[in-house]
This record gives sequence, structure tokens and C-alpha cells, in this order.
Amino acid sequence: MEVILNESIESLGKAGDIVKVADGYARNYLIPKGLAMIANRKNVVQLEKQRAAILEKAAKIKQEFEALSEQLSKLDIEIPVKVGEEEKLYGSVTSMDIAKAIEEKGYTVDRKKIVLPEPIKALGEYEIPIKLSPDVTATVNVKVVAG
Repeated sequence: MEVILNESIESLGKAGDIVKVADGYARNYLIPKGLAMIANRKNVVQLEKQRAAILEKAAKIKQEFEALSEQLSKLDIEIPVKVGEEEKLYGSVTSMDIAKAIEEKGYTVDRKKIVLPEPIKALGEYEIPIKLSPDVTATVNVKVVAG
């Protein structure tokens, strides 16, 4: 099924693109969430008329994400954790802990956007990427300290 993307989706394309996807993916996920609409003649003609508005909206959203990225990059986050002998952590630092620490600084970031291949299990400094959108990635400095 061909659909027109209303928003940029990393694995498919940018807002305004016409892409071919599986029928079930379109019917059960993309269309109900408002991420896409069916690419019939009426919608394609409407898209051509609205293309400038869609691209302007996408550019505005990207600008907002870039501004947020700059602010997040300036943050230094300290996460105090309990440690045992030989400075081994009790548990680990996860994306949820990092999201909570960012929220305490006054910014809201979805924990699913924090790129953490595996939980942090040692004290130290880490540069954690946060994928705000398909085009914009921020890097936050996280210090895991004994607390």
C-alpha cells in the first residue's frame, strides 16, 4: 500500500514523501496514529497543494529539536549511585535514570530516545546520545558518581 507521510519517520522517509509499506503496517499503525494517509489521487493532489506547509512545519520542528539539542549538549548530569567494594555498582544506570536526571534539570526527553546499548555498570563519565528526531541527535555528558 502506498501512503503519504505526515511526519518524518526514520525507517521510511521524510514528511511529504510517498512510500510503499505493508498493508497491515499502514492500517494498524501509521494511519491510526496520524503518521501517514493513504496515497490516493485526492490525497496526492491535496499533498501537492500543501507540500510547502508540510515542509515548513517539518523545518520548524527540526529547528526546535536543534535548539533543544544545543541546550542538552551543555548539560552535565551527575547520577549518584550506591557502590560496594571495589567501586562496583549496586544495580545499573538505565535510560530511565538518565531521563529522570534530565527532567530534574528542566527538560523533558522520552527515555526511548536515549541511545544506551546496555545499562551503565561502572563509575565514570559517559557521553550519551539522544536521538531527538531522525535528523537531530544531542549528546549529554553523564557522570556516574558514588553517592
